[in-house]
Amino acid sequence: MHEIPAHVLTARFKKGELSAKEIVEASLKRMALHDPKIGAFLSVLTERALKKAEEIDKKRDQGKSLGKLAGVPIALKDNIHVKGELTTCGSKFLSNYKAPFDATVTRLLEEEDAIIIGKTNMDEFAMGSSTENSAYHNTKNPWDLNSTPGGSSGGSAAAVAARFCPIALGSDTGGSIRQPAAFSGVVGFKPTYGRVSRYGLVAFASSLDQIGPLTTNVQDAALVMEILGKHCEKDSTSLPLPWRAHNEHTKELRIGVPKKFLEDLPSETRENFEHSLKILGAQIVDIDLGILKNSIAVYYIIASAEASTNLARFDGIRYGIRSPRAKTLEEVYDFSKQEGFGTEVKQRILLGTYVLSSGYQDAYYRKAQKVRTLIIEQFRKAFLQCDLVAMPTSPFTAFPLNSIADPVQMYLQDIYTICANIAGLPAVSVPSGFSKDKKPFGLQLIGPLLKDAEVLHAAHIFEKTANLQLTPNL
Repeated sequence: MHEIPAHVLTARFKKGELSAKEIVEASLKRMALHDPKIGAFLSVLTERALKKAEEIDKKRDQGKSLGKLAGVPIALKDNIHVKGELTTCGSKFLSNYKAPFDATVTRLLEEEDAIIIGKTNMDEFAMGSSTENSAYHNTKNPWDLNSTPGGSSGGSAAAVAARFCPIALGSDTGGSIRQPAAFSGVVGFKPTYGRVSRYGLVAFASSLDQIGPLTTNVQDAALVMEILGKHCEKDSTSLPLPWRAHNEHTKELRIGVPKKFLEDLPSETRENFEHSLKILGAQIVDIDLGILKNSIAVYYIIASAEASTNLARFDGIRYGIRSPRAKTLEEVYDFSKQEGFGTEVKQRILLGTYVLSSGYQDAYYRKAQKVRTLIIEQFRKAFLQCDLVAMPTSPFTAFPLNSIADPVQMYLQDIYTICANIAGLPAVSVPSGFSKDKKPFGLQLIGPLLKDAEVLHAAHIFEKTANLQLTPNL
């Protein structure tokens, strides 16, 4: 049952071939068997999932209308709220924090009769590219248990790759859905900024964060987006536009490739990328996106500045833990942050506070915002020449756990994904083959603003043509 795609699973449930309880029990059984060695989940919502399954079975038996994801088990990254359940964000700071309300995406999924089965592991407060910054445990790649599944949505990627569930949600601030999707051999989609409500998502960098799906196939990702791509009055950045399906057209697709920007690709990655372009069978256009060499610097200035502002609320008073050592108000602030935050989060808070401080704001933060505008403009010009931009999702396949100690080298893992967040563009990573050591590659397709459906359509065509076998042997 674990190899059945979500759209097939819900169809079989609606026909009466499977019960929701059977589907959930199969997922829970597979998780109990294999997750101890993978570590995809921080919490498994067994009772909640089984109760929901029984309700949906009863609903079907009574002949009532069923939702688009009826009976489908779904995992959520642990920075997305489920009312009454822990939202730890992979941090000690929130080890005791239970969400007082549902995130909009949680509500929308459950309205369509999806079943939330658990909360997945992540880099603390979504800061990382390997899920090694979780305060709880490392998550391992189902294709190679000595390697990372990517990050920060590594738990969600591993849960889908290991077929614990056909769909999981992640959040993408600089590639945190797409990079783990590529490392783990699954589909990962980052929508246009504002396409999916962020209400109930614990903020990292508010102008960059976006929730999106990780799935075993592109059709399931499109199905999730039909449900999540709705306006939310509780999110001021939510777009007041309905989800629009792709209109079929016969004109040849023009794919832009920033060849100069990709000059330093490792040979095996280049070979896979060039083969992927042949599979797409589109007209290839050489485009100028040279400014993207500045995207890492721009991202880490803006993201760290916004993170230092967003995380200021974690002070030992309003949320999460309070240091038992503290005797004064000042000590509550100081000791709670010292004990609650991990090293990577502290580094980014310090960097963000620095670039926003008096005397440095003009030199760093405002300059980064100006370069961000130039990146948006260069993408706009590129899309006058092409329909979509193609790049590898990552310059490498999944790297071994604990193999990168230099923070800058870790930041460079996201060099090809960050640009879509800076410009707010829709982007997808779709599996594109395997390296010589049997680790997955990912092809990334980036579209113009609001062309989410077109990006998914092109990814679907690629997926069907490539026809890869993508279930790891656990």
